[in-house]
Amino acid sequence: MQSGETVTGEGAAVPARPADRYGSASKGKAPKRWRRWLFIGVALVVSGAVGWIYYLNFGQSSIDAERVGFQELPNDAMDVTLNVTRDDDSKPGVCVVRVRDKSGAESGRREVLVPAGAGHSRVHTVVKSIGAPVTADVFGCSYSIPRYLSTP
Repeated sequence: MQSGETVTGEGAAVPARPADRYGSASKGKAPKRWRRWLFIGVALVVSGAVGWIYYLNFGQSSIDAERVGFQELPNDAMDVTLNVTRDDDSKPGVCVVRVRDKSGAESGRREVLVPAGAGHSRVHTVVKSIGAPVTADVFGCSYSIPRYLSTP
């Protein structure tokens, strides 16, 4: 056996690679631990940010409404009654009410101002429809009131 040769498990000699052509035959560098911890830290920060944004957008709302009743009116309109519940009764809110036709498509929509007052409010509104409305529901509520709905 010559210098620079390695022996395989079967006892055969394998010539060494020329170091000037291929570089030294040292093992690959072990990954540095700080890179792993940096990656874990970045992943945790990004996950936390995504979770916080999800919570802000889809978390439990502080104002909510449920449809109590509805009644079809002449001329393709519907009278809708809502119960609005909110955590801060000193602030006015707005709820979006919609009606649907026989196919289930939305055929009318209206934004309803819920004035400041009691924590539980009952609101009546009339929603006009393109065709004959069959049912009504509440799309959602918010404290962000558009300028055209606010009282002067």
